[in-house]
Amino acid sequence: MKTSVTKRGQTVIPAIFRKKYGIKENASIQWIDTGEGIKVVPIPDDIIGTLRGISKKENLLDKLLEERRIDESRE
Repeated sequence: MKTSVTKRGQTVIPAIFRKKYGIKENASIQWIDTGEGIKVVPIPDDIIGTLRGISKKENLLDKLLEERRIDESRE
């Protein structure tokens, strides 16, 4: 989807994306320079609530211990 930038550096977030990602008036947006382009990420009002349950079904302890073993072997 293509939008334009005004003389003041402003642009419009298309309605389809505002609805899909729940971007409302006065919402915060993070602009990230990836080195290859720009990534625009909406910041939810409740960041903790948004992330809650994201790692269900993953054994994070085993992953942490494996990473520590890898780090120890490099030293």
